[in-house]
Amino acid sequence: MIVEPAQRTRQTSEYYFSVKLAEVRALLAQGHDVINLGIGNPDMMPSAPTLNALQSSAQQPQAHGYQSYIGTPAFRQGIADYYQKTYNVTLDPAKEILPLIGSKEGITHISLTFLDPGDEVLVPELGYPAYRAVSQMVGGVVKEYPLLETQGWQPDWEALAGLVTPRTKLLWLNYPHMPTGAPATVELFEQAVAFALKHRVLLCHDNPYSLVLNKKPPISILSVSGAKDVAIELNSMSKSHNMAGWRLGWMAAAQPYVEAVLKIKSNVDSGMFLGLQEAAVAALQNNEQWHAERNAVYEGRLEAAETLLKTLGCTWDSTQEGMFLWGKLPESTQSAEELVNTLLVQQHVFIAPGFIFGPKGQRYVRVSLCTPKERIWEAVERIRSKS
Repeated sequence: MIVEPAQRTRQTSEYYFSVKLAEVRALLAQGHDVINLGIGNPDMMPSAPTLNALQSSAQQPQAHGYQSYIGTPAFRQGIADYYQKTYNVTLDPAKEILPLIGSKEGITHISLTFLDPGDEVLVPELGYPAYRAVSQMVGGVVKEYPLLETQGWQPDWEALAGLVTPRTKLLWLNYPHMPTGAPATVELFEQAVAFALKHRVLLCHDNPYSLVLNKKPPISILSVSGAKDVAIELNSMSKSHNMAGWRLGWMAAAQPYVEAVLKIKSNVDSGMFLGLQEAAVAALQNNEQWHAERNAVYEGRLEAAETLLKTLGCTWDSTQEGMFLWGKLPESTQSAEELVNTLLVQQHVFIAPGFIFGPKGQRYVRVSLCTPKERIWEAVERIRSKS
């Protein structure tokens, strides 16, 4: 006898990358050299002080017990200092910051905290798949809002207003935008906060890419006047500090929002390892030169990635930020899914199809910069040799 799983498992499919990476592993097991350009998985090291702090902490006997559900005071203070230095945003470390085991965890906690079954969630028609998946898992009703490609993938605010009903509860926003790389602007965030205030919805901004290949000073939505009344910001050390596998993130928000989410979070986990938190404190003190050197490496990979897109006949916007390139397929290419599968099976090159980020992405692909430029150039040569 097999016990049937819950209904939510029939509403949610396995994460695309989980499935595709299994195919990659199978090809590797067969002896094929697969070049993975599909995942935003930083391949560079955290800073030396970060690693030293982890090693030092791990040697302390008291470091291995349970930790506070709200993180150490030093970690929360480190986040507050980082926000002041990076975004010119003042946060109360005792009341307005909640450390998370990666910001992806925060998407689930926020959804469990604020959504009752049947509540509506406004999700961008192109975006991180977890916004949709988690909303559905907790019984929310997903409403996709349009992004205007001709206006730099900005939200269509008029269309958004038409989607709001008395049951609308959350609005997910993410700039610099993934997957398109559209930059954040003060004007955009001011519009978003004004919209949330007018329509009485909770604005959830996901902000992990603001320091990666940013062409202007980074922005937090919490820098906008009135934002703390209606906004939560998720942030992470995964992309900005080369610490994706460490699972270190946080939410920043007014005290009532933090306290509400803590009710859920404290019933799910038992805090994070002290060594990770002490390493995070060190990482948050990385200076501007460290971030500039990381970005210089990504910048050095852009030519190869752009050549790859050009080889596929794609076009792209050169104003993109973040660690990906978002390319539009030529009319001669039948579908992104077919192209991606062909590249993986025949050339052993993996790139991401745009449709996994939403229906609007059917004619797009995404190339990650998280691979040495020599390997990206090798991928280019493989594609050229088969074309």
